[in-house]
Amino acid sequence: RRVEEEFGRLDLLVNNAGIVSGWGVPVPEVPAETARRTLEVNVLGAITVTRAFVPLLRRSRRPQVINMSTPLGSLTVLSDPSNIETQVGLLDYSVSKAALNCATVMYAHALRKDGIRVNAVNPGFVATDLNDHRGVLTVEQGAEAPVRLALLDAADAPTGAFLTLDEQGTLSRLPW
Repeated sequence: RRVEEEFGRLDLLVNNAGIVSGWGVPVPEVPAETARRTLEVNVLGAITVTRAFVPLLRRSRRPQVINMSTPLGSLTVLSDPSNIETQVGLLDYSVSKAALNCATVMYAHALRKDGIRVNAVNPGFVATDLNDHRGVLTVEQGAEAPVRLALLDAADAPTGAFLTLDEQGTLSRLPW
């Protein structure tokens, strides 16, 4: 209501809320309650917020939704034992981000007719409370990929993509 009253529309929704509850717990020992808690925040939270804002996004001339994700939610990445991501564990977090990636694709298809772009973006391993500040990137560096995506000209911007900054600093696609 507040966004509607103050602005009448929403141009950009960034779903960035996220938790991880299974740090240090071996995958076979992650309790269902741990996974449930993570899924509620990382997936159901994004679904709830997106649903609430779709009417205001439809009023925008350049509407978009950006879901913050990670290669830890990529089935392609996790299926290749040579990738470092396979050694991280974090069952609850990876499952939640894989589900968020699926939701991203579903929303992209469903909202395409309304001109609403929906993408997932990997900010990189950012030092935040989520990982007890173990990340190697600053918050400002982590914001670079979603900000670049948000500022793309609508004609050049994808929908239904999973994006990251590559080694040259260019937005490139990650595998689902």
